[in-house]
Amino acid sequence: MIPAKLDSAEALALHLDALLKRDRRLKRVAETAGPFEIRKHDPGFAGLAKVICGQQLSVASASAIWARFEKLDGALVPTRYLRLTEAEVRATGFSSGKYLTVRAVAAAVEDGWLDFAALELLPAEEAMAALTAIRGIGPWTAELYLLFCAGHPDIFPSGDLALQKAVAHALKLDARPVGKALDAISVAWSPHRAAAALLFWRYYRALGMNSGVLL
Repeated sequence: MIPAKLDSAEALALHLDALLKRDRRLKRVAETAGPFEIRKHDPGFAGLAKVICGQQLSVASASAIWARFEKLDGALVPTRYLRLTEAEVRATGFSSGKYLTVRAVAAAVEDGWLDFAALELLPAEEAMAALTAIRGIGPWTAELYLLFCAGHPDIFPSGDLALQKAVAHALKLDARPVGKALDAISVAWSPHRAAAALLFWRYYRALGMNSGVLL
C-alpha cells in the first residue's frame, strides 16, 4: 500500500515507483537525477514561518536570516511571536511584509482558525485554500509548506521556476510551461505529484544548477 503521506524514505520510494509506472517518460529523468532523499521538516507554525522566510531569497540569504530568526526568543511560538515588535523581528533580516505575514499566521493559530493538524488531513485543494486565505501567503508558499512540512503527496508547485525549466528540458518542450500549462502537465502525475516535484528538482540540480529551495 502506498502511504498517504510523503514523510519518509520508504514512502518516497513507493511514490516514485508508482509515478514511474504511471508515466514511463520519467524513467530517463530518474536515471539522470540519481538517488535522492526527501527533506522533511516539522509541520506547524515554525515550519510555515521558515517557508515564508525563504520567499524570493537565495538559499544562502534565507539560511542566514533564518538562523538569526529562530534564535529570537519567542519567534517560533505563535502566542509569543505576537508579543514581538516589528523592530525585533526585522532586526533578524525579515522584511516588513514577512513580519506581518508570520503575524497573520500566528493570529490565525491563536484564534483557532488555523489548525495545522487538521490541515494535514485535507485534500490538496482545500488545504491550499485554507493557507492562501491568510494575508501574505500565496500559492508557492502554501505548496512548499504542504510538500515539505505536511508531507502532502499530491502537491506540485507549478510557479517554481526550477520546476518549469526542468520539466521543459526533460520533456523536450518548445517553451517553459508556466501556470495552468504546467498544472495541466502535472495532472498526469497525480496522486504522486509531490514525488514528481522532488524528482524534477533533483534532475535540475543534476544538470548542474541549484533549485534555490531553502527546505
